Amino acid sequence: MWTRTVTPRFGDIDGLRHINNCMLPIWFETAREPFFRLFHPRLDLDEEWRLIMARISVEFVSQMRLGADIEIRTLVKKLGRSSVTLYQEAWQDGVLGARGEAVVVHYDFRAKKSLPLPDGIRAELEKHQIEEGDSRARSGRFAKERNPV
Repeated sequence: MWTRTVTPRFGDIDGLRHINNCMLPIWFETAREPFFRLFHPRLDLDEEWRLIMARISVEFVSQMRLGADIEIRTLVKKLGRSSVTLYQEAWQDGVLGARGEAVVVHYDFRAKKSLPLPDGIRAELEKHQIEEGDSRARSGRFAKERNPV
């Protein structure tokens, strides 16, 4: 599991003083940085970038607020031939605030087609993978102490 802590800013709240719903996709993307670095260690956009986002989803579970850090947890839910489904959760003060998924495809932009995941990267991703049938992630009870990074 990869973790990233986000400190909400005043501008991240809405008129109801809750974290604005548009912040979660941004924070989830920020927390995917270790995943991106597996493919591009320096995050150098001058090199040939080989990842494309196919889908994202966010489910809002409970209200989050200004004044307390939010921990984003990222795991690998599914490995395909050329795609990876990442599962993410946002926790504040021990309470699950949101969860989401992102499907990222290893992609050749010039040829406009997907590429198989490289074996070395696949092996590293497997270290962060949720076991098949593990319902803790779907229920928002995925423990931080499991496979920490």
